[in-house]
Amino acid sequence: MTNRKVDLIKQLVGIPSPSGNTGKVIQFVEKYFQDLGVATKRNRKGGLIATLPGENNQEHRMLTAHVDTLGAMVKEIKPNGRLKLDLIGGFRYNSIEGEYCQIETAAGEIHTGTILMRQTSVHVYKDAGTAERNQDNMEVRIDAKVTNADETRALGIEVGDFVSFDPRVEETANGFIKSRHLDDKASVAILMEVVRQMVEDNVKLPYTTHFLISNNEEIGYGGNSNISPETVEYLAVDMGAMGDGQSTDEYTVSICVKDASGPYHYGLRKHLVALAEENQIKYKVDIYPYYGSDASAAIRSGHDIIHGLIGPGIDSSHAFERTHVDSLEETEKLIKKYLVSDLISY
Repeated sequence: MTNRKVDLIKQLVGIPSPSGNTGKVIQFVEKYFQDLGVATKRNRKGGLIATLPGENNQEHRMLTAHVDTLGAMVKEIKPNGRLKLDLIGGFRYNSIEGEYCQIETAAGEIHTGTILMRQTSVHVYKDAGTAERNQDNMEVRIDAKVTNADETRALGIEVGDFVSFDPRVEETANGFIKSRHLDDKASVAILMEVVRQMVEDNVKLPYTTHFLISNNEEIGYGGNSNISPETVEYLAVDMGAMGDGQSTDEYTVSICVKDASGPYHYGLRKHLVALAEENQIKYKVDIYPYYGSDASAAIRSGHDIIHGLIGPGIDSSHAFERTHVDSLEETEKLIKKYLVSDLISY
């Protein structure tokens, strides 16, 4: 049976959207909501806000997931015609070594290439395995007959052009989804599916609820504006970080209690845990040590809101990511129960 969320993930990760160049994917999500008859608007930063009316229009909720991804820009056109990169977002050069990529020119033309070490060939470079993976040593080999900077520029490629990474999305027979950019397009797909179900099932929400599809989270400020003064609770839906010492896994919903920005709202955290317990939703409570979300960005920008963070568990974040349909399902279940629950006391 087709899984709508997985299909949406495949479509979303197939649309390049590094932070700063998210117009196409925002348009995709916007059309999805508009086809459902959901009211939408864009903010000046290019993000999208969809709104479902609720019985109480004096107190609002906002849920957010971000559609921008990691990526790069052309930093320099090298004398050999290859490209030096400048990274967009927090990741390491080793995580993109050998990756296929696309370079989008200012005119909208697409050129393909591969991200490689300059010292890749073991037949030429003694330090092929030991050289540092960094900006100076890594470059883009363009799939074009170029041998110098002038030939590369003749293709229309220039400094400042966006570079996106091949997602290599794959769904396994036993329910795993492997792809770059599951952070946070997996969560975007979940919110899109939740909104569809609410509309098609004619669910009347207790509070007017906004769904912000933010487009600058990877660079720190995607969800820090356009929060209505009526908004009481703000829930970010973003990936759960996995690794040594973490409780998050690929089969449950992760409820974050603290990240690099500090603790999330204790009352909302307890409310989410109680909803999971009452409804047999599989969850893990966790702390993400090197992490920030749209909700923490909103708090930092001075909004008087109750903030929380949940999401599907994602393995190998900011690299070769993977999750499982079980985690998508448990996250969706908790969101739906949360949307019809009462606001917490404050």
